[in-house]
Parts: sequence; structure tokens; C-alpha cells
Amino acid sequence: MADLVKKEDESIAPRDKFGVLVPTGDEVSVLSTTERMAFRLTHRMNLGRWKRLMTFCQRHIGSLWIFIATYNLMNVFGIENVENTDSNKPLILVANHRSFFDMYTVSSVLFRRTKRPMELYFPVRGKFFYDNPVGWFVNFVMGWMSMYPPFFREDGEVRKREFDKYSMRRLIELCTARRQSVIGFHPEGKRNLTGGTYDLLPAQPGIGKVIYAARPNVVPVFIAGLGNDLPKQILGNWAGGEKVRIWFGEPIDLTAFYAKGDRLRTHKEIADFLMSKIAELGAKDRERSTALAEPNLSLTR
Repeated sequence: MADLVKKEDESIAPRDKFGVLVPTGDEVSVLSTTERMAFRLTHRMNLGRWKRLMTFCQRHIGSLWIFIATYNLMNVFGIENVENTDSNKPLILVANHRSFFDMYTVSSVLFRRTKRPMELYFPVRGKFFYDNPVGWFVNFVMGWMSMYPPFFREDGEVRKREFDKYSMRRLIELCTARRQSVIGFHPEGKRNLTGGTYDLLPAQPGIGKVIYAARPNVVPVFIAGLGNDLPKQILGNWAGGEKVRIWFGEPIDLTAFYAKGDRLRTHKEIADFLMSKIAELGAKDRERSTALAEPNLSLTR
């Protein structure tokens, strides 16, 4: 399968001097000047020595400040499920999405509590992070340029979806060829801003397409307790904020889906199955939270 993907990629897009897929001229042409500059910069920061430098900074600087901002609140369950995955294959973490800080917090936990070789990538919507210099800065200070590759699938800019064909090929490459790749992915496609902690949005089929083509390790993650207000979130670490809970599930066996045809229906079935595994972890968190609250409830009766 990896050979087939490689042959298909080579017939569609050229490669750079590092042997890495690059977009075609037609794909790049749909981006604005600002977006092209952002892509070229971020793409370079995710290659070779620059990527190793960014990973060093993530491990020793980024993970440290996240730890300092959350250590009184952090609760982690099942981290051994990540440690026990096959380190010769890339790893995709599929998680629910309620906060800007979901995957940053998860990355800190991975760097500080596992020994797995890691180069982190977080596929991201191109809006803000690639069309605004402020977004470039946020990508650098928060993610050490790991918010990559970008997708531009906005309803008002259908033309830019042409570039997403490249981003999908690049993402499949990262999930196939580089064993140290750890990709954080939200199958919901966007933050759930309206539902409760345990409500999940419908899964988008894109993650199913990536996994079907690449066949990586896949571990579900459920995250609760994080908000979107950074000052409030940091202050809560010392002022008694909500506990942050991160649940890592067992690696998901998707063999049954690989026996099916490579089509949209299969991709959606994979994505839905992933969401069901995330929901199971959410149910564990709900059960635990209820059990912890029961003694307090009995005192108030």
C-alpha cells in the first residue's frame, strides 16, 4: 500500500531536494501571497534539521511551560497505551475537540511521560494560522510550527480546496513513511462550542481516508476540563480550576475496514468507528466524575 501511495503521489506532484512531496503550481496558485509565504515557511520548519530543532524546543520548552500551567489540575489515564504502540510505525492520536489547547496539552504529556520517538504534526485549518502573520506567530510560540499541513476547506473559498489535495497527500506521506511521526487529529473537524463535555460532533471522512491509505498506529484520546480562555486556564492551576482529564485508549484494530473497498463510504465508517472509541473514553470519564461527586452529594442531603 505504501508503494502504491508513493507511485500515485509521484504522478501528481513533484518532490523537493529532501524527497518530500511539494504542491503543484496549480495547487499553490489558489493561495494568496500571505498564505504562500506562510506555507513555505512552515513547510521548511517541518523538514530536516529545522524539524529536529522545533522538536527539541517542543520537548524542553513547550512541554515545560504547559506542565507549569497545568500540574495541579492534570489527570492522565492509559498513557501506557501510547508507550506500547509499535515504534516502527507512525502514530495517529484521534481526539475530541473542545479547546484550542487540547493537543498542546496532550503533546506535553507525551514528551514528559513516554520515551517514544516523536515528531509532532497537527493538521490545521489554514484560516488565521496561514492567512494572518499573527497566526504565524501563534503557530511558532504555541506549536513550534507543528500546525501543519494546512487545509483551506472554507465554504466561502471553495477554490482554495484545490490546495487541500496536496495537504491530503502530504498527510498520508507523514502517516506512512516517517516512523517517528505522531499526528494529532480531530475527526470532528472543528471545535465543539455548543454541546456539553460528552457531546461529540459527527466525524468527517478525511481521517478515514488517511488511515486507510497509511495503516498507522491509531490511539483514541478523550480530553476534558480545558477551556478556551488562556489566562483563566493558567490561573486555574493555582486558584482551583476544573481538573484536566486526558484518557488514552488502547490502539484501535481497523483490520476489518482495510478489507473493504477504498471509497468514501469506507472512510466514513472508519471515522465513525474512531468517534465511537473516543465516546467510550468519555463514558469512562463521566463514570469516574460521577463516582467522585457522590460522597459530596451525600453530605448535602
